[in-house]
Amino acid sequence: MLRYDGQLPGLLPMLSRGKHGSPRKGACFMEFASLLAGERWSDHPGCTHPLLAAVARHVNDHTSDAGRPRLAGLIPSVIGLTGEDLHIDARIALRSATMALPVVAAERQRVMAVSVLACERVLAALDGRPVGAMEEQSRSALAQVPHATAWADRFTSGARPSATSAKRFRRQVAPTIVCDAVEGIAQACVPDPDAMLRDLLVQAIGECAAWVGRDPDRGAGFDTALWVRACRRTGGSLAADATTSDELTKH
Repeated sequence: MLRYDGQLPGLLPMLSRGKHGSPRKGACFMEFASLLAGERWSDHPGCTHPLLAAVARHVNDHTSDAGRPRLAGLIPSVIGLTGEDLHIDARIALRSATMALPVVAAERQRVMAVSVLACERVLAALDGRPVGAMEEQSRSALAQVPHATAWADRFTSGARPSATSAKRFRRQVAPTIVCDAVEGIAQACVPDPDAMLRDLLVQAIGECAAWVGRDPDRGAGFDTALWVRACRRTGGSLAADATTSDELTKH
């Protein structure tokens, strides 16, 4: 696990959109994570849960160039955060969908409403509770879009999770949900989509940490010397000001 030695770094990684062939060509969020973790250079490193890594990649790519540096301090938090429990996938996907549902464009709301119901059905099967029993956050999000919710109820009527659909949920459904949620937030008419995307990633980290039994703040520390070396390899820049540097130590 990376550790924080008590000093704020003077460098920030130069995060940019997309996949990069090597550190010399730049880095996205997860590529920089692979570098810090000592893994082979990749935007799909083994140190992070696949769905959490997908959220990070999508948030990285849909955040503006001006807002992307504020993501840097979250990178150490995803290192070593992984597990096999399907709850992780369902919780991350559900959190993404409920955050996006009230703010996405009308044409996306039906898809997001179906996504909320799909996640709740998977969780109901995992937890042994009635299919119709939903968390307050889900009920609140759905209540804000009654027409989309009514359509989603009709669309999903009679659906029941099974062993086969659980595998499909992990491999296809959950990744699609987080992709649609991030894209919808990025294009939504909200005052600060960058801040909302960052919050989505913070909450996804928290959901994953909760299910692997780790304090989400535990991974927020890092070895400053390692951080600086990694920044230099990827063409990092001096932190703009103290406020930006402060973001490196908090979610």
